[in-house]
Formats: sequence, C-alpha cells, structure tokens
Amino acid sequence: MSRLNPDYARRDEMPAERLRIAVVGAGYWGPNLARNFAQSPDWDLAAVCDLDGERARVVADRVGAASTSSLDEVLDDPTIHAVAIATPARTHAKIATAALGNGKHVVVEKPLADSRGAGVEMYEAAERNGLVLMADHTYCYTPAVLKIRDLIASGETGEILYIDSVRINLGLIQPDVDVLWDLAPHDLSILDFILTDGLDMTEVSAVGSDPLDTGKACVGYLTLPLGSGGIAHVHVNWLSPTKIRRMVIAGTLRTIVWDDLNPQQRISVYDRGIDLESQSRTEANVTPATVSYRLGGMWAPALAEQEALANMATEFAAAIRGSRAARTSGGSGLRVLSVLEAAAQSLAKGGMPVAVEHGVPKVEEMV
Repeated sequence: MSRLNPDYARRDEMPAERLRIAVVGAGYWGPNLARNFAQSPDWDLAAVCDLDGERARVVADRVGAASTSSLDEVLDDPTIHAVAIATPARTHAKIATAALGNGKHVVVEKPLADSRGAGVEMYEAAERNGLVLMADHTYCYTPAVLKIRDLIASGETGEILYIDSVRINLGLIQPDVDVLWDLAPHDLSILDFILTDGLDMTEVSAVGSDPLDTGKACVGYLTLPLGSGGIAHVHVNWLSPTKIRRMVIAGTLRTIVWDDLNPQQRISVYDRGIDLESQSRTEANVTPATVSYRLGGMWAPALAEQEALANMATEFAAAIRGSRAARTSGGSGLRVLSVLEAAAQSLAKGGMPVAVEHGVPKVEEMV
C-alpha cells in the first residue's frame, strides 16, 4: 500500500536550494542511504520505496519520510530530482534506466550492475538524457582514502611499485554472486580512485576456491599489472575467522599502510624501502653492493572522523548542480565492472590472464 503523500512532494513547499530524492530498496544498504540523505543539508528525502511496503514504512518512519511500494509512483513524480538504488545488482540496470528515462539523476550502490553490458546500458541512458549517473563507491568518500589519493597525487609515494589489499572476514555467503563480485568492488573502486591512471591495466588474472562446495568461489585472489610496471594484488575471503581490512601501497619514495579497522591510526606513512643505484637498473645482475636500505621514520596524518555516505550525498548534489560527472561516476563503475568480468573469465580458465575491455561508449556512437 502506498504512503507517498502527493502534498508531501510539492516542490513549492521545499527550500529552493535543496534537492529531492527517493531511496529505492529498504533492505541492507537502503536504510543507511535513507538516513544520510535525510540528514544532508543538500537533500530532502521524499520517499523510501520497496516492494515490501511494510519494510519501506519502517525505514521511512525512522527518518520522517513518506513510503511507497510503487516504483512507478516515484518515477512519475516530477518533484523528485533523483533516486538512490539499493536493490540486488541484477535489478540495477532496469531501475536505473527507467529512472533516467523519467529525468531522474541516479546513484547506485556497488557494483554498478551485474555485468558490463548492463552497466553500459545505464551509462548510455545517462548520457542521452544529460543526467548524472553515480556509483556509490563508498570507501572513496572516507577521509582515509581521500588522504591516500592526495598523497599519491602530490608525489609523496613516488612511482608505485606494488599494492597489496586484504579484505577478509567470516562473511555471509551470497546466493547470487561469488566472493570476487561481493567484496572486490570495494578494492577495485579504491584503486580506480587513488591511482593517477585509475584501472588502466590491460589484463587481470584470478584464482579462487570453493572449499565448502557452495557452488561459487568463497576465497579469491586477483592480480593486476600496473601501468608503471608494478603490480596490485587483492585477496578477498568469506571464510576467515578474523576480519582484516588493510591495504599497502608501496612506492619508490614512501609506503602507505591503511588499516581501516584501526580508528586511532588508519594511515601510516613509512619512509622505508630499498634504493638501487641508477646504473644497476640496466645491468643483468644486481649485486648486494648496489642495494641500499632506506630506514627512515613513520608519520600518521590526522584524519577527520566523517561518515563516508554523508560525503557521498554531498558530492552527488554538487555533481547535479554543477552539471558534471561525479567523483565516482558511471565511468568509474564501468571500469570496475570491466575488471570484474575479466576476473570471472580468468577464474573459469584456472587463472589464465584475460584482457580487460576498456573504454566507455560515446553518445554519437549510440545513435
């Protein structure tokens, strides 16, 4: 039963500077989105929509919004500027393209879609209609990841040698996706955000295992060569009794260690490493005499404690008002999907490297 009151959505009753949004999906992630949009000074939360009307009502009542079980009611409301989609990945493309076709800006929880092809449909719809399509790559809005990006961009790390990312826990085995599609989008979106060239690798290899015979990989390892000649490695796991969220970004000048589970010191920057004499790089053999060890100090930058989703909501509004791509745009979501699809193919081939399909469609190519 719908509880979307038409009087509630009258634009002339809202401050002119605020945008109106509906959250579609009131399951695991939807309540977090609803709370942050309701609290944001940039937004008015018009409604929470879910096929389960009672579930929508419970979430909406917590934040003082209307609720509805009808997506059409949300999409047909001309006073709603945007929708935030928090439904299963297989439904993202259908809901997003319908919303974009009705003139709504769209932000979608990770992953952008359940396939690159579906993601392309969403991207094309946004381009055709001149609307913002944004991927909710939440970690890219944390103070820690924003700081890491700044450190790399400023040259603090020097040339990236390797990245090692571990995201493991005793997690819920998903019914429709393997561990790579469930957890790796976080790490891939972070890499796309912090690296100067983003996810520009030409190939990816992946191996995994299903020791519990669930029908899908529960442990996975991704290997991605970096354009600089370095390498990135991502380990994801649903079966670990301990929870680890750690990334090491090693450069020729400094190494950054990010421990997301350590609120007292999430980032540590080490001035430690190995230096080679420049002439040794062209020699066939590197002797111990040409190697020197740099044993400098460590410092931990101060970070503000901010909720990532609040920053995401601010960026979504800024992108809409500025008629520009969001920081984590539909293009970023497509790059993540491209790597995930190549990884899935590599996994099926026993770890054989698979080429990553790059590029986003151009509007003139769609006509």
